[in-house]
Amino acid sequence: MIGKIDKMSGKHGEQCLLSLIALRIGASLMRFIKGKGGDTQKKIEVETGVKILFPSSRKEDSILLEGNSAKSITQASEMIQAIIDKAVNSRELDYSHFVSLPLAIYPGLLDKLVNFQETILGKTVDDKDKNTDNENHSTAPKFSAEMEANKNDTQHPTETPLVAEVKAVGADTHVRVNITNIPLVSYPAKESKATSSSKMIDSGIEKSIFIKPTTFHLTVLMLKLWNKERVKSATEVLQSVSSKVMDALENRPLSIRLKGLDCMRGSKAKAFVLYAPVKEIGGEGRLLRACKVITDAFVDAGLVVGNDAGQLKLHATLMNARHRKRKTRSARVDPFDARGIFDLYGNEEWGEYCISEAHLSQRFAFDENGYYHCCASIPFPENVQKD
Repeated sequence: MIGKIDKMSGKHGEQCLLSLIALRIGASLMRFIKGKGGDTQKKIEVETGVKILFPSSRKEDSILLEGNSAKSITQASEMIQAIIDKAVNSRELDYSHFVSLPLAIYPGLLDKLVNFQETILGKTVDDKDKNTDNENHSTAPKFSAEMEANKNDTQHPTETPLVAEVKAVGADTHVRVNITNIPLVSYPAKESKATSSSKMIDSGIEKSIFIKPTTFHLTVLMLKLWNKERVKSATEVLQSVSSKVMDALENRPLSIRLKGLDCMRGSKAKAFVLYAPVKEIGGEGRLLRACKVITDAFVDAGLVVGNDAGQLKLHATLMNARHRKRKTRSARVDPFDARGIFDLYGNEEWGEYCISEAHLSQRFAFDENGYYHCCASIPFPENVQKD
């Protein structure tokens, strides 16, 4: 918080003091101060007599409070702080950063992820089409039929047999068949590509919910760092625990194995997050100890909100329904049907990989290699691994 006082003239020419205080709240929180249609901002200004000035650039972290007394400025500051406290503890403020263990550095793993995505999307849309094509290209003999009725059919329809001349395609002769007693059978219409595409929509599976292979990672801790000051603190915290992490890993390389699938929320029929379970090679618990060192450091620094540092569950996310592209902004998250995916990849061997470092990663921002923007990193013990 930065404050300054300037002299300004009042309405009748007398001198009055105008207080200006800058509050560093973070760009992502300004919408909460404004409120819907500016209602929250107006309420604060009316009740306190303080003018709230927002920056013109989205990159700025601070707002200005302009008032005629320290008391009114303090009152407005307290109201704003209450709004911020409520926002950061709610789901309305999304996570901005996270601690990650990158896995996208392995080309072989990226190939597997691309194949996974293409296989699921391809099967979801094309399976019905392939079945239809198979029906259309059947090798069974085809027949043409010409119906022949006796001249007296209209007078005695129940006494005169209904006859058809059936000829196999490519044959030279006709065979007369009495079809009076053959039961009629109806067949459903064949599905078109449009119908098959709607199946994909109905199952909730679409490309947007797949994790980009170039961002594949293990998640250690989710963070809400809503201003530059908190980002700087988080950077310093991660770098400060480097030696402790090395100790937890006993200064030895560490590898993990990814196998199968599991759901983070929901069920296979109504899944929200699909991930590959992680198992430490050797089962010594070194990875969990190292991750706990990192998590505890962020908690002690006051950078973790609520229960975000709850029970650690390392996971490598493959699909997340929250990433679904929507035409309108809505808090509703629609699940997807993962039963078919489990049939294909439920026991998939994704491979064994060495964990080489930990990142403080920024969401929604990416470096040249396609991975999340790295704000800071610490190394893990090195290991030479052939992919």
